[in-house]
Amino acid sequence: MVKKNYKEVSIVLVEDDEVDAKSVERALLKLKIANPYYHVTNGVEALQLLQGDKKQEALAKPYLILLDLNMPLMGGIEFLQALRQDPKIEDTIVFVLTTSSADEDRVAAYKEHIAGYIVKSDMANGFIEVIELLDSYWRIVVFPE
Repeated sequence: MVKKNYKEVSIVLVEDDEVDAKSVERALLKLKIANPYYHVTNGVEALQLLQGDKKQEALAKPYLILLDLNMPLMGGIEFLQALRQDPKIEDTIVFVLTTSSADEDRVAAYKEHIAGYIVKSDMANGFIEVIELLDSYWRIVVFPE
């Protein structure tokens, strides 16, 4: 029997490609996923969302991140390194969702303790499979507080 995770898990998409961002949003709607959803376009914006700043409070846990690697200002690997250096958010669950199938990117991402590495071109059904995976994941896994 699958236990119910009663804490609402927010989804944070860190993606600079608007087409991919809209595809993720469509997949969430199609699967009727009503979890809070945040979209930022680079690592700097993602850190501001997670850490908070003078304008807004930090995003409340639990949340998980879908992270692109190739972005302006602060790319995915740089973001992961900054994330893992902050004791308040170092335990954040991150799935990389990228166009890069390069071994060096995969190795660099896993060195930063990601939960999974997903190559966009490997997804036959678009982002539906990713959202289904995440839906199952957050219903079963206990998130850090």
